[in-house]
Amino acid sequence: MVKVKKVSQLLIVIALTSALLVACGNPSNNAAEKAVPTKETVELATAEPEKTESATQLYKDWSGHEVNIPTNPQRVIFHGEVTGDIFALGVTPVGVLKQSGTSYDELLKPIEDVGFPINLEKSLGLKPDLIIFSNSDADQYEKLTKIAPTVTYDSFSPLKDRLTELGVILGKETEAAAWLQKYHTDRDAMWAELRKEEVKENETATVFTMYPGNRLFVMAGAGLPQFLYEEGGFKPVAGVQKLIDEATGFLEISTETIGDYAGDRIFILNPTDASAEEETEAMMKTSLWSSLPAVEKGYVYNFDIEKASGDALARTWMLEELPKALNK
Repeated sequence: MVKVKKVSQLLIVIALTSALLVACGNPSNNAAEKAVPTKETVELATAEPEKTESATQLYKDWSGHEVNIPTNPQRVIFHGEVTGDIFALGVTPVGVLKQSGTSYDELLKPIEDVGFPINLEKSLGLKPDLIIFSNSDADQYEKLTKIAPTVTYDSFSPLKDRLTELGVILGKETEAAAWLQKYHTDRDAMWAELRKEEVKENETATVFTMYPGNRLFVMAGAGLPQFLYEEGGFKPVAGVQKLIDEATGFLEISTETIGDYAGDRIFILNPTDASAEEETEAMMKTSLWSSLPAVEKGYVYNFDIEKASGDALARTWMLEELPKALNK
């Protein structure tokens, strides 16, 4: 499993739960039972039954569980921080861990919020036929399996891996492949256009964000950094590359060492907490900040931390927003 260090706002969320109901058949029609069979009905009754696809498939999930899951799930609870992944495949879940401020808030409006921690009673009432659990907590997982087929999902793995796995889980392999192909085509076209005038070869970039308590973090994975460091994009500085190699999502640093991590371009993820926002503004008024080469050149860009997240729909949003930011 991918080991990722997280702070509180980036923790992988806990388990979801739900239950399946057994449908009842309709009673036989007595009149039909007394009818005389025709030649056509006799031929149909004696013909070899048509082979149909199995209603379930055996799937081995992120944590190594082998689970029988529906081949075409209809009522999915997706509990994790990359809900845009499931929307990208054309699936609307019945329950999610709702977040506000995303690039797809309108899509989330009609969907039930199963909360954090998970509301078991509410999840049960949604009658899901599949739970996708973005966590590896064994205790939580065990509770979920008593209610509905449940698979764990590594929401911090690379986008291509996530979408491919979701395609298998949801019976949407074709949709996943098509989405990824289009995304890669659009991404390559974006970087090719930016390199004509705006972005030089081998330029570096660094992403910072502030948390309450004047805690400064340099970001190396999940969301905006993964997007910026994709093929054809910016390069990470040596310190950030080390974090990537160690599968470390981010690192808390002192403001005094920010120069050791600052690249040719600096991206700031705007915090949602008011005190952290004030602390960010205070840092950006210091002489140390003003002396950074990227700051002197005006190569500092602000992105909303919720919109510039790690899910598939956030990636498509960033394809549009990054050129706008760089060309201001």
